[in-house]
Amino acid sequence: MAEFTLSAEPTHSRWNRALEARLRIAPGDTVHLECVDSSGAQVRPGMNVAEFLRIDRGRIHALTGPIFLEGAEPGDVLEIDVLEVAHKGWGWSSVIAGLGFLKERFAEPYLFHWQLEGAVSRSLAPAVVALRPFCGVMGVAPGEDGEFRTRPPGRFGGNMDVRELSQGSKLYLPVLNRGALFSAGDAHAAQGDGEVCINGIECPADVSLRFCLHKRRALAGPVVESAVSRVHAEEEAWIVVESGSDAIAAARAATSRMIDLLVERWEFSEVHAYLLCSVAMHLRLSQVVNEPMITVSAAIPKHVLPGRRLF
Repeated sequence: MAEFTLSAEPTHSRWNRALEARLRIAPGDTVHLECVDSSGAQVRPGMNVAEFLRIDRGRIHALTGPIFLEGAEPGDVLEIDVLEVAHKGWGWSSVIAGLGFLKERFAEPYLFHWQLEGAVSRSLAPAVVALRPFCGVMGVAPGEDGEFRTRPPGRFGGNMDVRELSQGSKLYLPVLNRGALFSAGDAHAAQGDGEVCINGIECPADVSLRFCLHKRRALAGPVVESAVSRVHAEEEAWIVVESGSDAIAAARAATSRMIDLLVERWEFSEVHAYLLCSVAMHLRLSQVVNEPMITVSAAIPKHVLPGRRLF
């Protein structure tokens, strides 16, 4: 069980399974990743709006990776244990013309700088924002040839912006290429469900992840095993993540996959799993701004079910 450190540079802002891996590791190893902010270190404290509008948006997300996991093959499941996500004391949020959930109402560009005080930020007085850092992007290389923008999430994970992916959580992803080719970035010190203005608190971060491999296990898409958050009064949960251009269709797919999970792992009948989803599952819009893709999370608190290992 070795430990490695991976610097941010050179980052990448496209998914491409032809990218050369920057690090090769074995199952059980831990990697300490340096992640720049989502702008690719172009935004800095004190930057004004005019300067912000001139940044190179082709560098957005600026991911650290890819990481090659020895022994990983298509048809396996990659488990990523989030050991720590530590911000570096500052962050930013913005309004960008033509983007965001309320782009017709908020058309004027705006840039806001946050000071981060450990577990909270008091920058937007009188609010006190509790911080729960996580990576908005965690994914493996897609299974198709070619270069793909990082904005749309998918079966491979990617730009899911699921805020439960904080310290103590686990992410399960299907392996789609030899070595998995995992990358991460787009750290947020805090984010609400939906990420409605287009940003969370974008920030650079130091991220520690442990990688495990489950051989020959089918998985249709991302699943999250979340950790308890006392600050946010949230329980540990099993979370199924689906993304698509139709929010209702994505919600139906997430619900259907949760039913499949309950049937397979807890041996419910399909109809009983359906009933349980109706009384105990929480459907959430994790992000609504990566148009045309919407990300929906379907969560069942762990206390509802007998304890199980997913794999």
